[in-house]
Amino acid sequence: MPSAAYRSQPSLDDLGTPLSEVIFTVVDLETTGGGDDAAITEIGAVRVRGGEVVGEFQSLINPVSHIPAIIAVLTGITDQMVAGAPRLPAVLPAFLEFARGSVLVAHNAGFDIGFLKRGCTQIATPWPGFPVIDTVALARQVLVKDEVPNCKLSTLAQHFHAATSPNHRALADARATVDVLHGLIARVGNLGVSTLEDLDEFSHRVSPQRRAKRVWAQSLPAEAGVYCFYSDHTGSGRREVLYVGKSVNIRTRVRSYFTASEKRARMEEMVRVSSGVEAFVCATPLEAEVRELRLIRAHQPRYNRRSRRQDSLLWVKLTSEAFPRLSIVRTPPSDAARVLGPFGSRAAAEEAMMALFDAFALRRCATRLSARKPSPSCALGEMGRCLAPCQLGTAVDDYSRVVEQVRIALGADVRRVLDGVSERLARLVVQQRFEEAAALRRRLDTYSSTVLRLERVRSLARCAQIVAAAPGPLSGTWQIHVIRHGRLAGAATSRPEQPAQVTAREVVAAAETVTAPTSGLPACSIEEAERVAAWLETPGVRIIDIDGEWAWPLHVGLSDALYASHALGRAPQGCVTQVNVSTTRQTAASAV
Repeated sequence: MPSAAYRSQPSLDDLGTPLSEVIFTVVDLETTGGGDDAAITEIGAVRVRGGEVVGEFQSLINPVSHIPAIIAVLTGITDQMVAGAPRLPAVLPAFLEFARGSVLVAHNAGFDIGFLKRGCTQIATPWPGFPVIDTVALARQVLVKDEVPNCKLSTLAQHFHAATSPNHRALADARATVDVLHGLIARVGNLGVSTLEDLDEFSHRVSPQRRAKRVWAQSLPAEAGVYCFYSDHTGSGRREVLYVGKSVNIRTRVRSYFTASEKRARMEEMVRVSSGVEAFVCATPLEAEVRELRLIRAHQPRYNRRSRRQDSLLWVKLTSEAFPRLSIVRTPPSDAARVLGPFGSRAAAEEAMMALFDAFALRRCATRLSARKPSPSCALGEMGRCLAPCQLGTAVDDYSRVVEQVRIALGADVRRVLDGVSERLARLVVQQRFEEAAALRRRLDTYSSTVLRLERVRSLARCAQIVAAAPGPLSGTWQIHVIRHGRLAGAATSRPEQPAQVTAREVVAAAETVTAPTSGLPACSIEEAERVAAWLETPGVRIIDIDGEWAWPLHVGLSDALYASHALGRAPQGCVTQVNVSTTRQTAASAV
């Protein structure tokens, strides 16, 4: 059942970590420059908590390189001063230990943190992944131009009456940054910033309106499932679904939309115009995937980009007329043996169609031809690239045989198309016309992958029911799915103390009734059937019961060796095709 959005006061866990409990390590570095070959010459850091200093760290570092004169004048650190200082491998681990368990703070943090990360790489030490607060970014959000002309450390230190004046030495600058940090925190406290998460979001320009909506996630389930952001249109009583997503933990995922971790501009806009969130708990990840697809298909949310065009697919069909031809259509014909697809774009459909034209002398004109009255031949007929059935005579029988070969190529056997272009492809390779050969290969790949895609979902559509299970997230549990004509009809996760067969029987009894489709295609969208097929083909999935035939034709999924052999015109020797096991009404419950 959906869980409505809540707007009550959040708990302490939802609020985050209070700033008074956060340990900050304010760090500053001095270096030999700003380039990729520059090195650290000094580290200074101050560890503070609740406004009190709890420790300090300072050390010069021998950069094992010359300190430029301009840097020596700026910082006062000379070659003589660092000659006897320890090197980076001795100092950096000590600093990392000093900062352990804290949040790093730096003025223009990108510079200092970049040098620290590079130093960790140089000494083969993993970067601990500290949370980072940049006082420059924070100051730009808090202060206005009327207060300070710029956000330099010296300017801010003077503005906040820092006890230490920055002088381009690491420890002094770190002490000054501590006072700047405390001054900035005092300013944002009046704006509702009271936790570390608030401070980070404020630094990254997360608006107060967006942060205020995080309470919507408070009572959402911390379980796998689907969530929907919606907007209630005032006065109309209509609810619009704005965005649909899925997650293994709905509460955590929804909460992230109100923080700095969500950086997509369209998601920020979506949150701004939304009125609430509702959630649907799902028994398995596959059910969550499928439910997300169905909700997107039903509501067409304007902020979803993927899976919105599940029904906007194209097909290549063999027409029903005196002399059939290939045509691109949006609705697959009822005769599934005369169709190839689906395609997401017209360009892909045309590529696959060109692969068939390369292999067979099929007519390409759209003219409706008479089976009794001859018509003039076109240029392709004169070139021998069309059998010209329009002229009747012996060409009619020849064309009928070609049409039958095309029907086979559409249905199951990709070898005929590969064999049909092998001579031309081999000739292009010998002549080193590699661009033309690559274009021909792309057409073949599009055609063969589409045939495999179609047969993959057709095989599911032929099965009245498949009951399958895979190991669940907890020991002794099983994720069980009931699939009927390619559509997910039921899902559940068994309890450790209950046999999987018992859960499977319960799911089958409660599963959705699905009517067998007449088109030969799945009783759902192609995308849903492909998600179901991908799960069934996952290692570890076991069939409990199957009613129907789940199999691919023998010459659909060719191995790489067979594919290359046919495409280059060489007879394959000792190759094995990729075939799925064909099964008719069998039970393997004992395997679970």
